[in-house]
Amino acid sequence: MTSRNWSRKSVLACAISLLLAVAAFAQVPATAPAAAPAVPAVALLNSSDLAQWQTWTKGLGWSVLVPPANTPQSVDLRIQALEKVVSDGIKAGSVDPARVYLAGRGEAAAAVFYAVSRVPDLWAAEVAIGGSARPAVDSNRLYAANFMNAPILWIGNDSEDETLATKLKAAGVNLEYRPAAGVTPGVLFQWLARHQRQPFPESIDCETNSPTFASCYWIRMVKFDPGERNDVLPSSRVQPGSGAALDLGGFGFKLDDPGPGVRVSWLPDKYKGPLKLDDRIVELDGRKIENARQYAAIMEKTFEERPVVAMVQRGKDKVRLETRIVVPQRESTVTARVQAAYNPQEKTIQIISRTVTEMRVTIPPLWTPATLNWNGTPIEKVETGGCRLLTEQTELLHAENCP
Repeated sequence: MTSRNWSRKSVLACAISLLLAVAAFAQVPATAPAAAPAVPAVALLNSSDLAQWQTWTKGLGWSVLVPPANTPQSVDLRIQALEKVVSDGIKAGSVDPARVYLAGRGEAAAAVFYAVSRVPDLWAAEVAIGGSARPAVDSNRLYAANFMNAPILWIGNDSEDETLATKLKAAGVNLEYRPAAGVTPGVLFQWLARHQRQPFPESIDCETNSPTFASCYWIRMVKFDPGERNDVLPSSRVQPGSGAALDLGGFGFKLDDPGPGVRVSWLPDKYKGPLKLDDRIVELDGRKIENARQYAAIMEKTFEERPVVAMVQRGKDKVRLETRIVVPQRESTVTARVQAAYNPQEKTIQIISRTVTEMRVTIPPLWTPATLNWNGTPIEKVETGGCRLLTEQTELLHAENCP
């Protein structure tokens, strides 16, 4: 989901000192073993921001984790690589699994939203600083359900960010929005420190379009069947805008560019279209384009393809380009979703799923004995904790120990 259209806003100044003492950061007693304790960690998808976050976390004793340097730029591959780095740190005992926080600034802010939709159960909380969540929404893979136990703080810059944040919250995203003014690194880390990941939350909810990203805390969806629909459990996908764009061969711009018009800040390799770097699109069909945000708003609200005349400022000259507004076809992939809850009073585990025909359910010993129900049908009385493999074949539900 790498996008050259992501803005490069950065809103926190390095000069602001961090809070060096937070109640949640327990000190190691004098009698503790000599081995270094597990510490909270900030996980970044953007390795180029490593030095800044190391500066901010130095006084807190937190670690900062990034994907290996040779990781491909594909956002899905970077998420998988970062997931492995975090898991390795937890296994080695150097990273506290309850306090891993996903973060990103500027361009990487959208990737934070997207990564929660891919891997919701690894993070205690997330923070996105500046940038925009728009590219994540436009990926058509942003699922509100996945934020249920993974709250996100978005530090935005203007009213348009706040408007989008309101839309995300209305869709069910567990989001807190704050304007950048007055937010210091100390405030940021205080907010993160209030959240800890629970390995077995009593209620979980996850949605995915890929078996590769199908983990949901104590459930992992294994096999999907689009025919196994469940209308009781609708999709939680946040509906994107139109995705409309000018048919000019692809170009990149920064949302925070003040104008006039839209400055072309990036062109793909071997580009053969009519644009040049630093061109500014200043009019569409005679309508003046003030800045990049206005242009993006126009495209988002356009759902029909049509011819259009664009006026481009190139140095002192104006170039007239006859082109079209094109609207992409969104993927119509059927997603899988699982909702589950443990009721300690009734000693029941209720699972509702859509498009899932096989799943692995890990039950902690403290929850047993308990009755396990799947889509309204009692499956078995679970007497001991452990992993149970649930399968559905020809409408018959079955449970057994995981192999």
